[in-house]
Amino acid sequence: MKKGFFTVMTAQALSSLADNALFIAAIALIHQLSGPDWLDSLLKWAFAASYVILAAFVGAIADSFPKGRVMFVTNSIKITGCLLMFISGMFANDNPQLQTYIICIAYGLVGIGAAAYSPAKYGIVTELLPPKDLVKGNSWIEGLTVLSIIFGFVLGGILINQNVINWFLQFDAFQPFKETPAEIAIIIIGFIYLAAAVCNLLIPKTHFVYPKQATNPVKLVRVFSKYVMILWRDKVGQISLAVTTLFWGAGAVIQLVVLKWGTDHLGLDVSSSAYLMGVAAIGTIIGAVLAGRIPLEKALSVLPVGVAMGLCVMLMVVVKEPWAVYSVLILVGGLSGFFVVPMNALLQHRGHVLLSAGHSIAVQNFNEQLNILLMVALYGLLVHLGLHINTIIIIFGVSVAVLMFVVILLCKHNEKKYPQAFEEIGDTSHGKAQHV
Repeated sequence: MKKGFFTVMTAQALSSLADNALFIAAIALIHQLSGPDWLDSLLKWAFAASYVILAAFVGAIADSFPKGRVMFVTNSIKITGCLLMFISGMFANDNPQLQTYIICIAYGLVGIGAAAYSPAKYGIVTELLPPKDLVKGNSWIEGLTVLSIIFGFVLGGILINQNVINWFLQFDAFQPFKETPAEIAIIIIGFIYLAAAVCNLLIPKTHFVYPKQATNPVKLVRVFSKYVMILWRDKVGQISLAVTTLFWGAGAVIQLVVLKWGTDHLGLDVSSSAYLMGVAAIGTIIGAVLAGRIPLEKALSVLPVGVAMGLCVMLMVVVKEPWAVYSVLILVGGLSGFFVVPMNALLQHRGHVLLSAGHSIAVQNFNEQLNILLMVALYGLLVHLGLHINTIIIIFGVSVAVLMFVVILLCKHNEKKYPQAFEEIGDTSHGKAQHV
C-alpha cells in the first residue's frame, strides 16, 4: 500500500467518526431543548437528502481538482455545520423550538460536506491502488468506514453520558453549558474534524487527469442521469449496485433499530444503547479483515452471506442475556463486514472501468442514500403504527434475506447470458462507457 493511502484512511476515519458522533450529540441536544421526537428522524433525512440532491454535481467536483484538496474543503464545510450547531442558540433568541430546527439545518450542512467528500474519498483509492489491490484496499478503508460509523455512535454515547458530563462540569469553562451539556460533546467533536482537516492537507497529489468536467447544472444533471443508467444497465454493475444500495439502506435502519431495541427490548437508556453498536464493531473488524483475502474476481461469491446476514438479524428478538446479545451483534457485524467489502470493491472497479472514479462513487452514493431515505421512512412508518421493535426486526430481516436471494438469482442469470461482462472484472481501463 502506498503511504498516501494510509493518510486517506486516517482522514476518512476521523471525519466519519465525527459525523456519527455529532448525530448522537444533536439528538441529545434536541431532547435537552424538549424538541419533538420526529426531529430525530429528520436529522437522518437531512443528512441523506444532501447526497441525493447533490449527486449530479459532486462527481464532477471530485474529478476536477486534486482529491486531497476536495476532501479538505468539504471537511471544512462539515466544520462549519458543527460550528452552526454549537452556536444555534445565538440565532434562536431564547426560542428552544427554533433552535432545534437550526440544529437540523446545521446537520444538513454537515451532510452537504459529507456528500461532496465521499466521491473524493473513494475515488482516490482507485488512483492510489491497482485493480488487483482494490479488495485489499477496500477491506481497510471500508472496514474503517464502518467502524467509524459504529464508534461514532459509541463516542456520541460516551460524550452525552451523565458521568462524563458531570466530569466536564467540574471546570468553570464548561459551566455555561450546564442546561444543554450536549454542546460540550459538540466542542470535542469539532476538534476531531480539525484533526481530519490536518490529515487532508497531508494527502499527496496522484496527478490523475480526467476529461474537463461540465459546469452547466442542467447538463450535469442530464449527464449524471446517463451515468446512473449506464451502471444499472451493466450486467455486473447492476448486481454490485443493487447489493451495496440494499446494504447501506439496511445499515441506516439497523442504527435506529439497535437504539430502539436497546431501550425497548433490553431496558437500556439511549447512551447505553449507543454502546451496543461498538460491540458489532468487533465482528466488523474480523469480517473486513477476512474479506481482504478475497480476490476481486471472486467478489460475487460472497452474495449468499447477505442472505445469512438478514436471517441472523432476526436472532435479536430472542436474546436478552449479555453474552447472547453480544454474540448476535458480533455475528451480524462480522457477516456485514465480510459481505460489503468485496461488493464495494467490485462496484468501485466496475464504475471506474465504465465511468470515472468520482462519477461512479456519486452514482453509488445517490442510489444508497435514496434507499436510506426510503427505508428510514418505512421504519418511521412502522414505529408510527405502533409495531413492537421485535416485529419490526422480523420484517426487516426477512426483507433483507428475500431481496438478497432475488439478487443472487439475477446474478446467475446475468452470468449465464452475458459472460463477457463478467470476464472484464479486473480490467485496468477506465471511463470507456462515458461517451457511449
